[in-house]
Amino acid sequence: MDRSLRLVESGNGRGGRPKLVEDGVLGMLLFIFVEIMVFAGMISAYVIVEGAALPGTWPPPDQPRLPWQETLLNTAALLVSGVVMVAAQRSLKAGRRDEARKRLGVAMALGAFFVAFQGFEWAGLIAEGLTMLSSQLGAFFYLIIGAHALHAVAALIGLGWVHRAFARPEFRPHWLTTAALFWYFVVGMWPLLYWLVYL
Repeated sequence: MDRSLRLVESGNGRGGRPKLVEDGVLGMLLFIFVEIMVFAGMISAYVIVEGAALPGTWPPPDQPRLPWQETLLNTAALLVSGVVMVAAQRSLKAGRRDEARKRLGVAMALGAFFVAFQGFEWAGLIAEGLTMLSSQLGAFFYLIIGAHALHAVAALIGLGWVHRAFARPEFRPHWLTTAALFWYFVVGMWPLLYWLVYL
């Protein structure tokens, strides 16, 4: 009785039903939903403040302009990383595990380039006088873009764990799916933030 109960609960035995969605994947989907709401709140506040600004005062004329041209290259790198991540998942699904791991590594490298470039950009903007205390634009920029950067770093840590886990015999494909979902959130959120904040 105990054995059959465990099989049903696990969903992996002959006597249990297979899970429609793995626990980790479901948990990540719920987490992403919450994070979308968080970003929606920040974006809404930004749009309201920008809309209420008097003509010619947004962005503040005494503040440096955001480097949208340079960030466009960074944006392309992040989007390509999302495409490579899809390719990694397809490789894993086709049973080409080594290829999937290599593609995951490429996606992570592009993501790391994105984060490093953002840090370089921030250093330049701070040197030019754009800080969280210099203006409402600065406050929103570092809050919204900073929150995205933190998510990117967290996602890269998760992907790094999965990349190392590929070498383990007990590796499970849904580990990559779970981490990839978080990365897709990071990749998918960025074009909206770039369009709203930079352009």
